[in-house]
Amino acid sequence: MSDVIAAIASGRQPAAIGILRLSGEGCAAVAGKVFVPLGGMELAALPERRLCLGRLLDARGRVIDQAQAVVCRAPHSYTGEDTVELQCHGSPAVLTAGLEALFCAGARQAKPGEFTRRAFLNGKLDLTAAEAVVDLIDAQTADLAANAAAQVGGSLHRRLRPIYEGLTDVCSHYHAVLDYPDEDIPDFRLADFAEALRGWTAELDRLHATCDRGRILKQGVRIALIGRPNAGKSSLLNALVGFDRAIVTEIPGTTRDTVEETARFGRVLARITDTAGIRETGDRIEAMGVERSRAAAQASDLAIFVCDAAVPLDEEDRAAMAAARLAPRSVAVLNKTDLAQRVFRVELPFAQVFAVSAAQGAGLAPLCRYIEETFASDLPCDGSILTNVRQADAVRRAADSLRAAQQAIRDGITPDAVLIELEAAMEAIGELTGRTVREDVTQRIFERFCVGK
Repeated sequence: MSDVIAAIASGRQPAAIGILRLSGEGCAAVAGKVFVPLGGMELAALPERRLCLGRLLDARGRVIDQAQAVVCRAPHSYTGEDTVELQCHGSPAVLTAGLEALFCAGARQAKPGEFTRRAFLNGKLDLTAAEAVVDLIDAQTADLAANAAAQVGGSLHRRLRPIYEGLTDVCSHYHAVLDYPDEDIPDFRLADFAEALRGWTAELDRLHATCDRGRILKQGVRIALIGRPNAGKSSLLNALVGFDRAIVTEIPGTTRDTVEETARFGRVLARITDTAGIRETGDRIEAMGVERSRAAAQASDLAIFVCDAAVPLDEEDRAAMAAARLAPRSVAVLNKTDLAQRVFRVELPFAQVFAVSAAQGAGLAPLCRYIEETFASDLPCDGSILTNVRQADAVRRAADSLRAAQQAIRDGITPDAVLIELEAAMEAIGELTGRTVREDVTQRIFERFCVGK
């Protein structure tokens, strides 16, 4: 990791401020060929963590901007190495020219996530904190940002550390007794650790129970709009997201595939899917859309059955209601209430029924409030919520291994067999934090990062 890497850390869209980031031994000398402090001092001699005004040069030595530089020296930096940041105006042309000049001066292009990978390898972040950096960058709600920021600060690591260290103590005690029988070491009795194993298992189970909340926090609530053709599903989607996302016509079957868009309901992010109208059809393409509608309902967190209140219920409505009720939660919307009403709440087998006119945007507030109140969680976004599948799987495997160990103790299995399960739990926790994680896993994790982070 001794080579110097460089990247545009602020993105390539025009902005008021742009940042060129470098890391690695000798990065100040490299940056000093591109940035000239106004006071005449060499960049490498600048005081640490102090902004310095100067001129940014391109590869031909021309001044292309007035900029500022800040130097952070190892180990007191984000990556744990010497780092330099050059802050200039956020012109894509200026940033590109500055980056090319750094390459000519001896730096190389940083790979996606390479700055954070170096921070992980240098012990500045554990793997839970490194993964949280991605969540923080991609956060679409303040709740997710708060949870990610806490994890970057080590909250998840601090929660798992006592369990890992406790398991380490148990295993080391067993091996010490086994390897040094003549030493004055207290006897190893599995029963002495039963209570601790129960407590650690319960803590891991509590952590794993946050997975669903974490998925919703990160990806949004999955909402499927279900109904027969021309019930007004596309109009409702457009009304909820606030712009014309789906095509709306009076021709039945206009929507033949699922159409997804995101919307915010207070603190809740939602991914709303408009589906093809559910009906029997001889059109092969439309039939495929109908099957996708049923699948979308089953995969959703909330299915909204959309009914044309101006037309009496028919078999297509009943088929759509049945599909909507496959979801974990389902509600009904009586749409087109601006027209003469032919369908009434009592006819719909749903606990919650909302009367709206999607075309006119009327009556939507109660539905939006219901979505927010149903899916906004009281869980503190303090870093204790798991937000990715890899972490959830590791926590589940660790808890399962501890349960297997407790069962082995109850069954009177020999200590060496119990220790196999305890070591498996340690391995799973180690994968979560990065103590024992495989190289291919870390490679996949850091490939998700943008260049410059």
